[in-house]
Amino acid sequence: MNHGLQGSLLDDLDDIGLRSLAPVQRTELGAGAWIDTRPGWLKGAGTLFDRLSREVPWQAERRRMYDRVVDVPRLLCFYDEADPLPHEVLTAAREALTEHYAPELGEPFRTAGLCYYRTGRDSVAWHGDRIGRGDTEDTMVAILSVGAPRDLLLRPRGGGETLRYAQGLGDLIVMGGSCQRTWEHAVPKTARPVGPRISIQFRPRNVR
Repeated sequence: MNHGLQGSLLDDLDDIGLRSLAPVQRTELGAGAWIDTRPGWLKGAGTLFDRLSREVPWQAERRRMYDRVVDVPRLLCFYDEADPLPHEVLTAAREALTEHYAPELGEPFRTAGLCYYRTGRDSVAWHGDRIGRGDTEDTMVAILSVGAPRDLLLRPRGGGETLRYAQGLGDLIVMGGSCQRTWEHAVPKTARPVGPRISIQFRPRNVR
């Protein structure tokens, strides 16, 4: 399998690094939920995608769904708080996010979960990160995306208007406040031709 990005999505000799978080833009969703977006926060995103796709020990998992066990439609790798991250720029990103959001979050981002969406057939269903404290407490989940853009959808729990954000190419989205409890998010399957994408989700302790 060729895990690399094709054509213009590769950054020609770009250094991998972070731009300023400003101008991060906040959107209030209501009921205490909000999202921040910062397009293109990471420079050299295509180069980082190529490194991660080749070097991360990706796992194909199976999970019980009702009365049967099914393949998880994406590859996964989880880094607990004591685990070294697979590239130093991800450590720098986690530290920058911790510093920026310290007045609101009040604790560090500690873990990193990586998802590899290989084709439009890979996806994640509607959910909130409600395992652990995310089920009862306000928290934050920061998602950094590299590779080709894929739509990240958000909708209120119980129904309502769906918001759509194309995430890739070094884009950052942070879901905060009550977002994990009062909203859901998903990356749907698509029949459109799309390239591969890797998302890196930074979370505080005991939030999954």
